[in-house]
Amino acid sequence: MTYTGTNFIPPSGRDVISVNPKTGEVRLTGALDFEEVSIFNFRIEAKDQGTPPQSGHCKVVVEVLDVND
Repeated sequence: MTYTGTNFIPPSGRDVISVNPKTGEVRLTGALDFEEVSIFNFRIEAKDQGTPPQSGHCKVVVEVLDVND
């Protein structure tokens, strides 16, 4: 299986969120700021190595909380 993060809304989500292509693990690669973006939406697509390859996807929503106000 290979995993890919796609359709980031806003597109800047690609700069702060990564998806491990081997495990599908979602990690932050940068700091999140509630005042800049409070919600990130994206899809994770999983594709197998079959013939023909099959795939599935899920929607992920990351909600940023403003904890320092």
